Amino acid sequence: MNTRGVVVRRFAPAPRRAFLLTILMATLVAASGCTIDANTDSSAAAQNEQLPALLASSIETPPSNWPSNGRTPGEDRFSPLDQITDDNVAELGLAWSYDTGTDRGLEATPVVIDGVMYTTGSWSVVIALDAATGEERWRFDPGVDEIYDRIACCDVVNRGVAVYNGKVYVGVLDGRLIALDTYTGEPVWETMTVDQNKLYSVTGAPRIIKGQVIIGNGGAEYGVRGYVSAYDAETGELNWRFYTIPGDFMAPGTPKLPLDEAAMALAAETWGPDTLWEAGGGGTAWDSFAYDPELDLLYIGVGNGSPWNQQYRDPSGGDNLFLASIVALDPDDGTYVWHYQTTPGETWDYTATQQMILANLLIPGPDGGPGEMRKVIMQAPKNGFFYVIDRETGEFLSADNYVTVTWAESIDPQTGRPVEVPGARYENEAAYIRPAQLGGHNWQPMSFNPDTGLVYIPAQDNAIAWEHLPSWEFRENTFLAAARTRRSMEGHTFPDDGHLIAWDPVAQEPVWQVDYDNYWNGGTLSTAGNLVFQGTASGDFVAYRATDGEMLWQSWSRTGILGGPVSYEVDGTQYIAVMAGWGGAFATRSRNEGKIFAFALNGDAAEVAAGRLPAREAPEPIEQTADADTIAAGGELFTTWCAQCHGGGTTLPDLRYSDPEVYERYQQIVLAGERADRGMPPFGAELDLEQVRAISAWVIAQRNALGR
Repeated sequence: MNTRGVVVRRFAPAPRRAFLLTILMATLVAASGCTIDANTDSSAAAQNEQLPALLASSIETPPSNWPSNGRTPGEDRFSPLDQITDDNVAELGLAWSYDTGTDRGLEATPVVIDGVMYTTGSWSVVIALDAATGEERWRFDPGVDEIYDRIACCDVVNRGVAVYNGKVYVGVLDGRLIALDTYTGEPVWETMTVDQNKLYSVTGAPRIIKGQVIIGNGGAEYGVRGYVSAYDAETGELNWRFYTIPGDFMAPGTPKLPLDEAAMALAAETWGPDTLWEAGGGGTAWDSFAYDPELDLLYIGVGNGSPWNQQYRDPSGGDNLFLASIVALDPDDGTYVWHYQTTPGETWDYTATQQMILANLLIPGPDGGPGEMRKVIMQAPKNGFFYVIDRETGEFLSADNYVTVTWAESIDPQTGRPVEVPGARYENEAAYIRPAQLGGHNWQPMSFNPDTGLVYIPAQDNAIAWEHLPSWEFRENTFLAAARTRRSMEGHTFPDDGHLIAWDPVAQEPVWQVDYDNYWNGGTLSTAGNLVFQGTASGDFVAYRATDGEMLWQSWSRTGILGGPVSYEVDGTQYIAVMAGWGGAFATRSRNEGKIFAFALNGDAAEVAAGRLPAREAPEPIEQTADADTIAAGGELFTTWCAQCHGGGTTLPDLRYSDPEVYERYQQIVLAGERADRGMPPFGAELDLEQVRAISAWVIAQRNALGR
């Protein structure tokens, strides 16, 4: 069985690979247990005596359910169900499918409780389904204004709901937090979490911690100040709010909002006096949260700066806390406990909002000596390094690159800070940077299997050339890169590759790797059946053996898959379910059809092999009058100014398929804002007529190439 463009690579173990003893953290299911490799030495095996005491403190999560975004508060995305195994997974068939009726990106991880699935589609629509049949129980549309098609950075997506005490909670794209009745889908309460005069958006799934709804926000690219809020789950009343950067704490003459003064004072020391506070600072916590009930700590992942280019954001070159950081908070009042910054003074859009996983690992001692069991938090953020951090104290334990990295040589083992490559900050000339701004790993969730001790990362290898813009000026409510990015630089290649990496977090090395032709592939699910499931950009939903990466089963999804799969059980049957609908920051150029698929051993095997949607017909060619240099210049301008929204075909209009007369109106549309009421902002302050004509010429060249 083969998937197009897939290559599996397995890596030989190091001569004396450190033994990895992984156990379930305090939030995992005690019944799932822990196994020890038969090849481990006796001293390591003796550590197994610690397991009963550690597992005794576990919080029970019924194996049949998938009750929260990451299944457990520690966000491991591991299912202890083992009806479907590496021996019988080839017998999977389609149990049911549900048509979402959308052609935009679908990124949610469904929540399944007692036979009911709750999930979200485009435009923050909430759907409740019978988890055994796919029959719709109810559907709630919050009625988001279409202007948010422009305000949201990366498509009108939503990553799921939280369910608690008879209510379903959804963060809405326009900033609202809504509680719905689990049985009827009717609103119970609603509150606004952001200032709608700013270009905030909400796409992440809320979490429930100690009777509170935890929610962040996005919009750092458009000049906002990030924060995390906790609302009473019963009433919607705001309990506390933690700001991720100093912001108004620093700006003179502005009123102070409720703040954790100690944290803001600490952060303020890392920002300079000439900081461009008008740009908000950024630091939005738009996706990643985890919680340890034993330590009673809430962990948040913090995003990029605003603007991206630190030379404009803060010329002092300080660390700019808490950008690109993992921050531990007291969940009762939101006060700061500790932080670890993955990318000090970030200037490449290197967010640390990627998923965090909690686990207990046996960390080897110096020179391979006796190990010590550590409570850790693991993250593979955008910057390309995989981090293992002590989750009690924030102490750096280890890090190594899981993809090719050119901005830093390594992470200093003593300080935990990156050893940056000279010139990587593109102060004086363009810099070739890997990973690019989409990162070595983006929001697509990874998973951790306590039986194999491996983390399964949906990684990607991409590159960009960053260049300072000396004439940039701040403008409100615009995309604040303050830098030029392009995919061309003499002597360098610009890959677009994707990988599924099985990563050993103790040895800090890959065990096996599946290579794809495309990047922007889906999240992963690992199970006790020795399986890893992942969807791909090319439309495959695939099962691999968790121990060695052998592909055992695949299904056509008819469109690319981004979201994280889940596993659950109803009436003795184990299901594997996933949402299919490509989009987001890296849009599709094929037709899209939003679906939810559920598979089981007694499903319809014939449906698994169903064909794809027919390819889109090439448009009629248009006469090209521009020369080659103009077309090439237009391509670079398109990458810098247009590709963020129009880089594909269905998330927003694929410009190659425009009506012919549209190309003649680029001046009015792009410069003058003729279609501002439809979400297309004017770029008259950023581009001139000659540049717009070059962009038009490049798009026409791309259009004409479709028919060849």
